[in-house]
Amino acid sequence: MSNFRFESVSAAAARKAFSDEKVSTKRATEIFGKNVFTISKMQAYLPKSTFKELSKCIEEGTPISRELADIVSQAMKTWAIENGASHYTHWFQPLTGSTAEKHDAFFEPDENGNAIEKFTGDALVQQEPDASSFPNGGIRNTFEARGYTAWDPTSPAFIYETSAGKTLCIPTVFVSYTGESLDYKAPLLKAIAAVDKAATDVCQYFDKSITRVNASLGIEQEYFLVDLALYHARPDLQLTGRTLFGHMSAKGQQLEDHYFGAIPDRVLAFMVDLENEALKLGIPLKTRHNEVAPSQFECAPMYEEINLAIDHNQLLMNLMDQVAFRHNFKVLLHEKPYSGINGSGKHNNWSLITNTGVNLLSPGKTPKNNLMFLTFFVNTIKAVYEHADLLRASIASHSNDHRLGANEAPPAIISIFLGSQLDEILEEVESARVAKKVKAETNLWHGIPKIPELKLDNTDRNRTSPFAFTGNKFEFRAVGSSANAALPMTILNAIVAAQLIEFKAEVDKQIKKGTKKDLAILNVIRKYIKESKPIRFEGNGYSDEWAAEAEARGLSNIKSTPKALDVYVKEESLELFEKLGIYSKRESEARHEILLENFYKKLQIEARVIGEVVNNQIAPACFQYQNELIENVKGLKDLGLPKEAYSSQLNLIERISKHTNIILEKAEEMRQARKKANVIEDVREKAIAYDEVVKPYFDEIRYHVNKLEKIIDDAKWPLPKLRELLFIH
Repeated sequence: MSNFRFESVSAAAARKAFSDEKVSTKRATEIFGKNVFTISKMQAYLPKSTFKELSKCIEEGTPISRELADIVSQAMKTWAIENGASHYTHWFQPLTGSTAEKHDAFFEPDENGNAIEKFTGDALVQQEPDASSFPNGGIRNTFEARGYTAWDPTSPAFIYETSAGKTLCIPTVFVSYTGESLDYKAPLLKAIAAVDKAATDVCQYFDKSITRVNASLGIEQEYFLVDLALYHARPDLQLTGRTLFGHMSAKGQQLEDHYFGAIPDRVLAFMVDLENEALKLGIPLKTRHNEVAPSQFECAPMYEEINLAIDHNQLLMNLMDQVAFRHNFKVLLHEKPYSGINGSGKHNNWSLITNTGVNLLSPGKTPKNNLMFLTFFVNTIKAVYEHADLLRASIASHSNDHRLGANEAPPAIISIFLGSQLDEILEEVESARVAKKVKAETNLWHGIPKIPELKLDNTDRNRTSPFAFTGNKFEFRAVGSSANAALPMTILNAIVAAQLIEFKAEVDKQIKKGTKKDLAILNVIRKYIKESKPIRFEGNGYSDEWAAEAEARGLSNIKSTPKALDVYVKEESLELFEKLGIYSKRESEARHEILLENFYKKLQIEARVIGEVVNNQIAPACFQYQNELIENVKGLKDLGLPKEAYSSQLNLIERISKHTNIILEKAEEMRQARKKANVIEDVREKAIAYDEVVKPYFDEIRYHVNKLEKIIDDAKWPLPKLRELLFIH
């Protein structure tokens, strides 16, 4: 076993940077979108009238006729085959958290036994995967297998290339036979439509030419890289995505020298390769750098329409794994793969953009534009205040629980950081005196302070805030690195849509009573500023004082995933989702059950891995080391030496026995606790049992393993082999 570790370290140390001149010399402008069926390619492959009809359907969200789909499918097939694709697939995002696909060839035999290339409109628009084999929360029974994937024309088809060949991938939604959504994309599209309508309606107060509002998103993706040989030497890393045992290195991140440091050659070669492959798929990667923790890195794209941004992020995570493999790396997307150093997140930078090109979260140059900015800015704050627990639920997972509240991630308390400049502006708007009757429009603006054009660096950043305003966008920083961002973005867009609907109703009510429109808007804004003030926090989110203050403000501090997820099935949440048409009650309950199952099953896997490592690696290593000491003691006794000559060895044997027995006892107690939890039928109670009864054993066992390490470290005799045997460095 120790030889295996030695060989793994030797293999990792001998690696050289992967180099492919043909890849590394390509310019971004030459390859961007090469493998995507872009608008310009549609235009080239489709008749002019067909292209115009398809563009209208995509822009307005109207259904695509089967006749139109037939023409588009032929164009798509021609383009894909010309570019080397042999198969096609509906590419979808089931509730597993990853993507799914089933490949079909572009050929069928005809009646004469000849192979013909075929791809119909029916095949483009709809396919039928097994709905009961994916997580469905009881929506589909095993004998009710039918489900459908349906084409999402707003996200372009693309060719995914591997060493085994090329496949045309068609982004789709995934729904059950009875119509319930079984994926992340369908609810997201509904939330996008809801915020579009609600925001457009409010924009009509300010600019009648605004007919559409798109949510925009930029996702910063953090990740770790580990050499493949070292990865395969760690069963816990392979099976759970994190090291369940380990000894802290003498040098971690305490010198803060890794962050933004020179990128190692091997890593840079991987990054260049990843960027080139991403650019071919239309993923506009812009930024790369070292992150804070050793072997931690980040990449970030340009901003895109939110549905496309999330598709691209899911695709990017798949691509990272594929590209890393040929560089002899493994990408770790777990939120906390190593104890004692920073974990990874997925920072979601969100804003709203009108069809006229206006960012609604960026102040304008006129008083009216500033009022429009304040409207959307304050309504977003109010939405987060009213539905903070839903946002907390949207980022809840077993792996993210390890990260939230640690010294590199926001706490579980949802708060908003605005910066001193904007905080002062809101205070001024709230306290300003505005005449109840406005004779001239100019009188109104005395109640609104002059808002300068905000620069991106208008205020210092607060890394302890889960939801921060950063110039012309809000950054949701609490999303986990392995998560599908569609879930938190579905919730964010939904709560903002609901808040804008409520805002418009209040404004219209005042207008109906005779209040001038702009004054009515300002009145409601001032009311919202006052009501949502508890959610605004500019200080240190890690401090104990903030936890106490947050409680006094009435803010929730939900630290465990099972309890955080309960908000999905609260009456007010069910009502919100049904009102906006995002989730039915059945869909909400199903998702609640799926997320709880995912939580306890991951803990179940970790508990089993800990038990296996303790029984099959740690304890045998301890026994082997003890046997070496025993043989030494016997030899010294046989020489007739006094007990003092081997008393330290006896003491070492006794201390090792003590902690070895404890970890074996605790591992068995954990196994029994797991057996009891497994027979609990209620999924929520089972998740809580794993969280509150099984999980505490993890730290207990790890504590005694670390004690064993320290004992042997301190002994320094005859040879501390335990670490070599345990692979715990």
